[in-house]
Amino acid sequence: MAAQFLARGWSVVGTVRGDARTGLHDLADDYPGRLEIACLDVSQPDQITALHQRLAGRRFDILFHNAGVANADPRQSAGTVSTDEFVRVLVTNALSPMRVIEGLQDLVAADGLIGVMSSGQGSVSNNEKGGADVYRGSKAALNQFMRCYAARHAAGPRALVLMAPGWIRTELGGPGAPFTLEETMPKVVDVLISQQGRPGLRFLDREGATVAW
Repeated sequence: MAAQFLARGWSVVGTVRGDARTGLHDLADDYPGRLEIACLDVSQPDQITALHQRLAGRRFDILFHNAGVANADPRQSAGTVSTDEFVRVLVTNALSPMRVIEGLQDLVAADGLIGVMSSGQGSVSNNEKGGADVYRGSKAALNQFMRCYAARHAAGPRALVLMAPGWIRTELGGPGAPFTLEETMPKVVDVLISQQGRPGLRFLDREGATVAW
């Protein structure tokens, strides 16, 4: 996503966990002065506060939260997964995005966009096959929390987007996913840019189509 925005002339602040060099650092070398990297573990509220302090006084057109995890064995049902694993996934996928949004929202332009990487697996009405209980549940909870957030800010001019990108070959998606990052990310960024200036919350896929709640 950062590469797509940079290629289109945007400036980006991206976050990473820890001090290890990542692909984002390689990208920063290609775009000197236009990609700033900050450390953030979204599950640590004090790090969200520190990031806000670092960025204080700046204004962003888009805030997009991307971090997410799955439980170690997605075949486990909600009733058999360990409490620790359940909490880890729900905190990362549902609680932490809302903490990031509410902690950084004042940095976003009044008519800007706030987006979150959700999943089609968070759709309750489309769930006809089951499986991946905990991951599905975490994304459904995220969607509900964003509905609550949108209701609290219903009179505001910001666009709010829950993005369902599809099953992608990432570390989370695994090698069996049908779509590559190169195929998917340009479409995701296209959709986000197209939603600027459109107030209210939408749950969209990478083609810009509405996903059923």
